[in-house]
Amino acid sequence: MPEVADIEQLPVPQARAGEPAAWDVLFRRYQLPLYVYVFELVRDEQAGLDLVQDTFISAVKHIGGLRDDNKFGSWLFGIAHQKIVQRWRKRQEILFDEIPETLDEFESSPDDLLIRRESETEFMDLLNQLPLPQRSVLLLHFVEDFSLEEIARITETQLGTVKSRMHYAKKSLRKLLEQMK
Repeated sequence: MPEVADIEQLPVPQARAGEPAAWDVLFRRYQLPLYVYVFELVRDEQAGLDLVQDTFISAVKHIGGLRDDNKFGSWLFGIAHQKIVQRWRKRQEILFDEIPETLDEFESSPDDLLIRRESETEFMDLLNQLPLPQRSVLLLHFVEDFSLEEIARITETQLGTVKSRMHYAKKSLRKLLEQMK
């Protein structure tokens, strides 16, 4: 997800000053993309909501540590990523629920919906077979549209590590796809 500073001015300095209205703007801007990212990793609706809430609580507590206001989005996703890793370490495994049932208004027929559902389920099953670091990099890049450099900041890893994880994630997905044939 590209930073939005060019499109709109985020009230980060006001949030740092403790203004509730500024935090409301930031929450409304980031709650859904953050939840989608978290949910795709933990596959649990309630845990996703809890992690997003914990992320914003940590952001309020630690906003003084944010060095560049224009990087608020990647900083926030970094906090969420760390919360997910902490949860994963505590539980030793992540429980994955089924993809939630949603009806896409633009489906042309029930057959198209069924085919799409099967494809999504197969893809998520494959994605869930990847180790958390590889799955996280793929989701951050392809779903949330973060650059590799931003992913390195979010995950607190070297750019080379992010590139390596991306490479091995793609390679693993290809291998899993070939095994399905």
